[in-house]
Amino acid sequence: MKKLMMLFVLSIFGIVLLAGCGSNGDDNTFKVGLEAGYAPFNWTQNDDSNGGVKIDGSAEYAGGYDVEVAKKIAEGLGKELVIVKTEWDGLIPALTSGKIDAIIAGMSPTAERSKTIDFSINYYESDLVMVVKKGSKYENATSIQDFKGAKVSAQLNTFHYTVIDQITGVSKQTAMDNFPAMRVALESGVIDGYVSERPEGVSAAAANENFAMVEFTEGFETSPEDTAIAVGLEKDSELTEKINEILAGISKEDQKSIMDAAIKNQPAAK
Repeated sequence: MKKLMMLFVLSIFGIVLLAGCGSNGDDNTFKVGLEAGYAPFNWTQNDDSNGGVKIDGSAEYAGGYDVEVAKKIAEGLGKELVIVKTEWDGLIPALTSGKIDAIIAGMSPTAERSKTIDFSINYYESDLVMVVKKGSKYENATSIQDFKGAKVSAQLNTFHYTVIDQITGVSKQTAMDNFPAMRVALESGVIDGYVSERPEGVSAAAANENFAMVEFTEGFETSPEDTAIAVGLEKDSELTEKINEILAGISKEDQKSIMDAAIKNQPAAK
């Protein structure tokens, strides 16, 4: 009986030891959660072209601006990048439960989210633009007030739609479900323009030679939490300080260059 008991204890010890080794292995990985479905910030693709990274537990790969930033952070931390494809609503629970080490998913550091998780410094800040028909009277606009009387729309349930009210005398149209629908409406003349962030504006102009992106010298008033993007981290994470150092080394020019490449390479733009 004593011999059997000793064997049982040794077996349990071995299991615990192996489990401990597994945890130490995790210390060499940087697990990042993202949707892999929010181009140009992140998307899913079939191979490793354009710097794609294999999605954990899948034959597919993830690409996009967020992935490129995640690669830089992982390199700076001296860790192997692991992409964990996660639904948007599941990102914060995945972080707080320890399934991932960080959220790098085009997420804005809103006050509401900051009650649950911490955020890094911003790794992207986007300007609002207007997408219009090339050759229209709005193509050379420099102020949002140049759109007085114009039929303007934006995506449903976004702050893009609310800022239209800042244009005096605008003909605010019904909000639309997505950007493809707005592109069709613009092409057909149902609207004169739609509000978007710069990445979508560049993408739209690249995808359709009849579209132009208008950038303003006198633009919309926005709050930092609307247009900023940051890395989501656990409260009081030991990674925060180091990640902030790494992100501080990515200049605004580098951010724009990485984003422009992501816009060019995103599946929807091909």
